[in-house]
Amino acid sequence: AFDVGERLVFDISYGFVTAGQAVMVIPGFKYVNGRKAYEINTYAVSNPAFDNVFKVRDKYSTFVDVEGIFPHRFEQHVREGTFAKDYDAFFDQNELTAETNNGEKFKIPKYVNDILSAFYYVRTLDLTQFHKGQTISLENFYDGKTHPLNVKILGRQRVEVEAGTFDCIVVEPMVVEGGLFKNEGSIKLWLTNDANKIPVKVSTKVVIGSIDVTLTKYQGLKNPVTSKVSDED
Repeated sequence: AFDVGERLVFDISYGFVTAGQAVMVIPGFKYVNGRKAYEINTYAVSNPAFDNVFKVRDKYSTFVDVEGIFPHRFEQHVREGTFAKDYDAFFDQNELTAETNNGEKFKIPKYVNDILSAFYYVRTLDLTQFHKGQTISLENFYDGKTHPLNVKILGRQRVEVEAGTFDCIVVEPMVVEGGLFKNEGSIKLWLTNDANKIPVKVSTKVVIGSIDVTLTKYQGLKNPVTSKVSDED
């Protein structure tokens, strides 16, 4: 579903205001724990005009085993307003332990995910085999705890964004903890209904209103974009 060189660019909107941009990129391979892994980075940055309202400079990274599609390491570097957090987790998938950046070790279930690796794992699944209402059950390690991460299939929908019009499969991750999204409300993702399953739109409710993330550009996709209906004018 993905490969080195993939780059996805998004606008982040709060109401009718474009508040920032996000990028999801796979720049290359790294060897972690002696195994070849995809380096996957996600960045979120508020626009200069929005910085006075709420400045955001976030980066999330995961290093995903090329063969097993499970994480060896997760990094979170958050700068949101006056809030700052740096968090690392190193996964030993043989010993079934996770060590965080404060030196603590925790037991983990086999092939546990972080929130970012879980998303890329779901992209490898044949979502057309799931029916509306079915759930994909995963586990997500974050901040010393393993949480259930269920991804519910909501159905199919055609979505129009700046990057074009796409036929999508709509999913809802039931996130308890993990960092990419807070859990004040529901999160919905529209993934292209083709072999790539790239996110076209993400919508999450917050305390006041909602935040929408929409695809503006893409490059380096592994497969043809057969779900694309048309380009935006």
